[in-house]
Amino acid sequence: MHIVVCIKQVPDSAQIRVHPVTNTIMRQGVPAIVNPYDLFSLEEALRLKDRFGGRVTIISMGPPQAEDALRKCISYGADDAVLVTDRSFAGADTLATSYALSAAIRQIAKERTVDMIFTGKQTIDGDTAQVGPGIATRMGVQLLTYVSKIVEIDLGRRTIVVERRAEGGVQVLKTKLPCLVTMLENTNELRFATLPRLIHAAGFPVRKWNREQAGIEDVNKIGLKGSHTMVSKVFGPTPRGENAEIIEFHESSLYEAAVQLVHKIFARHPTLEADLLLMKRDA
Repeated sequence: MHIVVCIKQVPDSAQIRVHPVTNTIMRQGVPAIVNPYDLFSLEEALRLKDRFGGRVTIISMGPPQAEDALRKCISYGADDAVLVTDRSFAGADTLATSYALSAAIRQIAKERTVDMIFTGKQTIDGDTAQVGPGIATRMGVQLLTYVSKIVEIDLGRRTIVVERRAEGGVQVLKTKLPCLVTMLENTNELRFATLPRLIHAAGFPVRKWNREQAGIEDVNKIGLKGSHTMVSKVFGPTPRGENAEIIEFHESSLYEAAVQLVHKIFARHPTLEADLLLMKRDA
């Protein structure tokens, strides 16, 4: 079984700032981390490897320093790592990124057939959740999004059964391999990297592919040329000027306290009660 896991090195969102004049993200001095959502996919891939055997390949598109993120994944138990890096990829949006990654995964598949592709549900810097579906569409494989549990895999019949979180409940889906899975957060707990694995990762030869090695056939579909997303403005949230109000209740009944709280909320927002009644009627 051969599994490819797509990861991204992202700036730590807890330390990102927005320039007050240019309205662009200030990345200088911000530490880079592996996208947290991708780690849930990595752990799920490693669990499948433990169960069925095979190989886990990590792939990422980014600048040369993204090699550190790939080494981190190797320390957890991945077998191979490919960094797709070229100046022509700079400025890529989700459309161009999915094109480049799908081309590179096809190159990996030439070495060994790919049975599954994993991605996180989204990245913390873009939050679009578009790259995974984009790769699946370009490669013509089945797409399983927001997966909370892999129930069963039958390698003989080439089928997979998963639980997918949806509005109002959980869907149980069955489809054919190969497929692309986007894992939800908190679906598993990432294992610890052992000392031997850390030593192994430190000297691991991460493969670096330029656009030719990644199998890019149309340079107009990568980088800024292949990006059609227009960002008009980036801004940070406006700090709230008022403090939270503390409301004290002395009633012995929880019901009476709840009623008083609802009355206070309706008093502060005069149109809220009418809006709720209208929504209930329309429903």
